[in-house]
Amino acid sequence: MDGERIGLVIPKVGGAPRAGLCTDCGVSRIGDGRACGKACQFIQPDYDSLEQTVHGRIAGAADEVFFGVTQAMYRARLQPAAEGAQWTGLTTGLAAELLRAGAVDGVLATAPDPNDRWKPMPVIVTDPADMAQCRGMRMGYGPLLALLEPARDMGLRRIAVIGVPCQVYALRALEAELGFDEITVIGTPCSDNTTTENFHRFLGLLEDRPETVSYLEFRADYRVELRYDDGRKPRFVPFLKLPLSDLPADFFPMTCKTCVDYTNRLADITVGYMGGDGDQWLIVRNARGAAVLDRLADRVVTTPLTDRGKRTAAVKGFLANTERAAGGLPLRRMPNWVRPIVAWLQPRTGPRGLEFARARVEMKAIETILHLRRAHPAKIKNMVPRHVWAIAERYGLTQTTTETRDEG
Repeated sequence: MDGERIGLVIPKVGGAPRAGLCTDCGVSRIGDGRACGKACQFIQPDYDSLEQTVHGRIAGAADEVFFGVTQAMYRARLQPAAEGAQWTGLTTGLAAELLRAGAVDGVLATAPDPNDRWKPMPVIVTDPADMAQCRGMRMGYGPLLALLEPARDMGLRRIAVIGVPCQVYALRALEAELGFDEITVIGTPCSDNTTTENFHRFLGLLEDRPETVSYLEFRADYRVELRYDDGRKPRFVPFLKLPLSDLPADFFPMTCKTCVDYTNRLADITVGYMGGDGDQWLIVRNARGAAVLDRLADRVVTTPLTDRGKRTAAVKGFLANTERAAGGLPLRRMPNWVRPIVAWLQPRTGPRGLEFARARVEMKAIETILHLRRAHPAKIKNMVPRHVWAIAERYGLTQTTTETRDEG
């Protein structure tokens, strides 16, 4: 154990990410790194098998094609909201309650680096009060699973892990051989990550004083919300007014352009925003996830999900723009005078709630297939699972003979 600050154990992480498609989940830093071949979702993922193991069944039809195995879904918020939370503090609140009840011995989570509030720093939390230090969004890669070995060395037998999909897939692939008595997974959806350095560049395009930005959130109402630590009022920027055309074509890494799991299908409970329509979006996937939610039930306000608007035109437009971009950012070019009009119309006429979430999942499936076909055609056969093809088929993207995985 090499570093510690009040309530957070910060083990020294050695090793390095592997070459090629890698989000540095931390597995390559464990032992000799050979576990990557089995654990990495960018090599040959097997979601059906792991869903069967984790949830007792594979995802079915209807919305489970988009979102994964679902026991229940809600709009949700923590009441009262936690101070300094990205939304209301539901994710860290669930983990804190597990610690408070003694249901887990420790939580693997992500805190801000002391020298850069936006840089992810993997930590082990053993005091529920210290989960507050893990609130908020980080941008960049954080080798969270490298903390599995230090957690075992600390004598932790039952752990919770708060992770993004590529981290959770690797965790589930290795879970049976890790030696823990029990692992509870609180998952967050993930879309497009970038390096911390790239994110600072993006902030610099948005703000004259980017160092004052304390909060940034892509909202389901087609706006980015910015908050500041210098007393200014929050600012809301419509998606169409973001300076994306000023970013380099490789701003988002190829790993994020080819992610096959947007909604964290292997978590016990997923907490995100896409389907929340202004609240958080909660997907309870199995009995363990339901038990996690029950522990905090007196503070969680749930309401039925909304589902309105039509996604098809927006998704078809994204498909066309992605094809034209040839590997760059799928920007929609339009005259500047039109942008304010479209920005006003989007939140009023565009898909909302579950329809918004379906649209984003379809866009990710489309993006994955198109970018792999262009940049890594040899990988598509093994890397794209059944559920991604099922989602993309609606838009004419189907497997070719050379893209069909050999079964058995």
